[in-house]
Amino acid sequence: MQQTDSALVLFSGGQDSATCLAWALERFARVETIGFDYGQRHAIELAVRPQLLADMRALKPAWAARLGEDHMIDLGLISKISDTALTSDVAIAMQDNGLPNTFVPGRNLLFMTVAATVAYRRGMNVLVGGMCETDFSGYPDCRDDTMKALQVALNLGMATRLRLDTPLMWIDKAQTWELAEQAGGMPLVDLIRSGTHTCYLGERGALHDWGYGCGACPACALRARGYHEYRRRKGA
Repeated sequence: MQQTDSALVLFSGGQDSATCLAWALERFARVETIGFDYGQRHAIELAVRPQLLADMRALKPAWAARLGEDHMIDLGLISKISDTALTSDVAIAMQDNGLPNTFVPGRNLLFMTVAATVAYRRGMNVLVGGMCETDFSGYPDCRDDTMKALQVALNLGMATRLRLDTPLMWIDKAQTWELAEQAGGMPLVDLIRSGTHTCYLGERGALHDWGYGCGACPACALRARGYHEYRRRKGA
């Protein structure tokens, strides 16, 4: 565990961010979380955040001691300036540019910039995000090059030595489940399965073996496929 660094984790209430939070709690003496209300269609992810944070604190006494303040930021302007399937009630489809219309242009860039501003005020020097370009929908703001360039820009613009950590960048969804098990054992895997929300449509009816969701949207497809591969690798 790094005693000198403190981490601000981008925490949406989904599988990836919950795994990143557990990863950070295993490594940093001081951890805080930040979430964003941007008018997302699947706003249920915001509703599960408080209980999920409470449940993660309860998993390990050390996590309870390290996990500090949660910051919720209103970024409703994103839904006002974008037209996507995550901010409007439209069918999920591919666009002419080869990206799905679930891509919210500039979202992660804005998230990281706002998080960096909060980290500056809070005296924190690490941002942790769940961006990944191994098992993802092709979003350009989830790519490693984007995060590296953004780290440079943020540090130049704020005269800081901020570090952007993306522990999921080069692993697939099965390995993301494995990372959760490494950090918090099966209790964390079970909590992520039932306590997080990933479905783009905000469906929280039936609990599947991989969690809640419609089972058909890209987020559900990735999560379900990853979970089943994770179980296969375990021989379960």
